[in-house]
Amino acid sequence: MGLGLERVLNPFLFNARGVDILAYAIVPSLLVVTMLAAYVPARRAARIAPTQALRYE
Repeated sequence: MGLGLERVLNPFLFNARGVDILAYAIVPSLLVVTMLAAYVPARRAARIAPTQALRYE
């Protein structure tokens, strides 16, 4: 979808080039890293019983 939108909007943008393959490679890899960074603490927090977590507050 992004590739098609880029091709449609390129003629309307000043100094716009063709398809940026580097951006299409970097963004998904950063998304995976971000998802892993959120998953690890969430998994660790899910292992704790709710009553035990409330006791420490």
